[in-house]
Amino acid sequence: MRTTPRPLLLPALALLLALSTVVALWPVTGHEFVGFDDKDYITGNAVVLRGLTWEGIVWAFGAVHVHNWHPLTWLSHMLDASIFGSSAPGHHAVSLLFHAINTLLLFLVLFRMTDAPWRCAFVAALFGLHPLHVESVAWVAERKDVLSTMFWLLATGAYVLYAEKRDRRLYALTLALFVLGLLAKPMLVTLPFVLLLLDYWPLQRWQKATDRQCNRLPSIKRLLGKRFLLFCWPLSSAV
Repeated sequence: MRTTPRPLLLPALALLLALSTVVALWPVTGHEFVGFDDKDYITGNAVVLRGLTWEGIVWAFGAVHVHNWHPLTWLSHMLDASIFGSSAPGHHAVSLLFHAINTLLLFLVLFRMTDAPWRCAFVAALFGLHPLHVESVAWVAERKDVLSTMFWLLATGAYVLYAEKRDRRLYALTLALFVLGLLAKPMLVTLPFVLLLLDYWPLQRWQKATDRQCNRLPSIKRLLGKRFLLFCWPLSSAV
């Protein structure tokens, strides 16, 4: 049974998480680009520095540059260049914005799954403020990390809603967000495994399916079948 927290508790925790994350990492907006990879991604990349253009979009989807194919990440850098040019503070501020959004998304997704606001806020604060994540915000070349994490969390949130409502449109939304995440960073290929773990806990879909049927095997086969659909796109693109 889902409990209802005090009306102002969730907005207050969300605001506190956002403010603390931005305040703690705001100094990064006063720094310049770093000498490792930022030149290949922004300062020395003529295509990116021209901003968001049709030629740039074609290049982003067709090029394997710096050993990566992540067109959505390139488009985000191009959009930054269109707005801020080669001024580092603006690029850093956008990465910080993505990280603050990710902290809020993590809190909301965890709360939706567990209904435990204080514990979820603690985990989200640990995610937002931990020194391990400073690199992803302070290093502009790691935009792919904060961008793909946003789609990871959005896809997870959509899947949690699908597990509750069993609406196929939510499953299609999960798949679409998964694809967008892959276009930002190929590491999201591991997301279906995470969703499979979430099916076991805290969503408990395996247990619920077993309660409805005496035979456990069909339930597991259906859950694994859904993961197969999520894997189809990255596997076909790899081939």
